[in-house]
Amino acid sequence: LQVAAERVAATVAQGVHGRRRVGQGDSFWQYRPFSVGDDAARIDWRQSARSDRHYVRETEWEAAQTVCLWRDGSASMRWRSKAAPVDKIERAELLLLALASLLVRGGERVRLIGGEPRSLSGRVGLDRLADQIARLPEGGGMPPEAPTPRHARVVLIGDLLSPLEEIQRTVARLAGTPSTGHLLQVLDPAEALLPYEGRVRFEGLEREADMLIPRVEGVRGAYAERLAAQQHGLQAIATAAGWGFAVHRTDHAPEAALLGLYTALAPQMGRR
Repeated sequence: LQVAAERVAATVAQGVHGRRRVGQGDSFWQYRPFSVGDDAARIDWRQSARSDRHYVRETEWEAAQTVCLWRDGSASMRWRSKAAPVDKIERAELLLLALASLLVRGGERVRLIGGEPRSLSGRVGLDRLADQIARLPEGGGMPPEAPTPRHARVVLIGDLLSPLEEIQRTVARLAGTPSTGHLLQVLDPAEALLPYEGRVRFEGLEREADMLIPRVEGVRGAYAERLAAQQHGLQAIATAAGWGFAVHRTDHAPEAALLGLYTALAPQMGRR
């Protein structure tokens, strides 16, 4: 899983810039031309002497922030249809680790909700995060009430098919820390499209009763409306909390979902 996550992260990293940004710190970042409003004391005279322009020396922002990550480990995440190359939990863990890899490359810290209550950084931290994922217990449609750092960023990855009221309570609790974040719904293509025909018996994975449907094609429209309502509800919950929301199917490439997550977090990581 780690090897696959690093490969996905490396592919995405080629198309994005790092999180380096101007701010208070000691590490040199870049020179830029002096502009109206800049303090004259910030001019680097040695660099400016090499040309006919004045240049300002900028340092790199060094206040790393923590991103708290979680993936759903419930039974529904361990199902997949014949149209999917992987089950949902495998894709969720791949995206979580790949995102963590991108973040630690950019100098940020990561923490697993439900894992050890400490923030991790660097390659060693990534290894520890992968070990914590492997030791997470099964179950848990939503993350546990574990403490998260103030002003942390939160990423929740799962099929997000729990009742909207339960999801709203979780997001409201995390947003009240305060924190901002992102919801990523991971679905099997069969969950998204209901491609079955004829008489089908559906078996519940989380203590739901079995359901026998004589003609599945006859309920496909109602099913699509119900799924759309769930996703609209998730979008509304995220918007109300100042979070982002996206959907990913397991028959699609993970790189696109990872890039979306990383890009969504980028402007948030720049806020203080």
